[in-house]
Amino acid sequence: MTSLDKPAAGVDGTGPVAEAGAPGPTVTDKALMEAFGGVRGMVDTTVPGLVFVLVYTIRRDIHLAAVAALGLSVLLALARLVRRETLKHAFSGVFGVGIGAVFAMMSGDAKNFYLPGMLYTLGLAVAYCLSAMLRFPLIGVLLGPLMRENLSWRTRNPGRLAAYTKATWAWGIVLLAKSAILFPIYFWGDATQLGWVKVALGIPPLLLCVYLTYVFLAKAPPPIDVIAEMEAEEAAEAERKKERERERVAGEARTDS
Repeated sequence: MTSLDKPAAGVDGTGPVAEAGAPGPTVTDKALMEAFGGVRGMVDTTVPGLVFVLVYTIRRDIHLAAVAALGLSVLLALARLVRRETLKHAFSGVFGVGIGAVFAMMSGDAKNFYLPGMLYTLGLAVAYCLSAMLRFPLIGVLLGPLMRENLSWRTRNPGRLAAYTKATWAWGIVLLAKSAILFPIYFWGDATQLGWVKVALGIPPLLLCVYLTYVFLAKAPPPIDVIAEMEAEEAAEAERKKERERERVAGEARTDS
């Protein structure tokens, strides 16, 4: 039986096993910041879009606006590289801006600079909602390893399963609302309107989702530290092997005497 399959010490996941690995709210903060990139990660993915709409509003030149946005995105990634910071969010920003720039330049429509990101947001919203409906919430899948509980919350910690489900619903609903605002502007508005609204809806919805996730998890039972359990199991097994070896050596010594 693996550590993920063991029954919880308490029905609600708050028994001794859960408490033994409880990381507390500060670890929740760190896990959330690591998972979602913090304000810096949000800025890295939002500012290039601001540069695109600003340059396009002033010059009405799709190619210049796209190159400026992509160039800034690359500079942000290089700045992270120089500072030895994580490049996950910076590179995702470069990739997203690059695809948007290609869409816009090939189509000749500045609105298409935002289309890949909008489709990604919509797809992510649907994935969040479906995973919550199927009781396999994506927020739990994402945060579980960071909080050393892996997927133990699915079978051993019902309170955290409920919290992760609520948080996943929150992300899905907020991103669906964002899509419901942006797509009508994409179809019936102009590129400048879409760009400024897209920038305005860049960081606030993400901050709201992170805040709601923190609130739900702060009220949930503490995570079960399955990593610590597995390490303890390995240490106990190593000790048992040593004990068997000592008994074998002692037995051989008695036989020789």
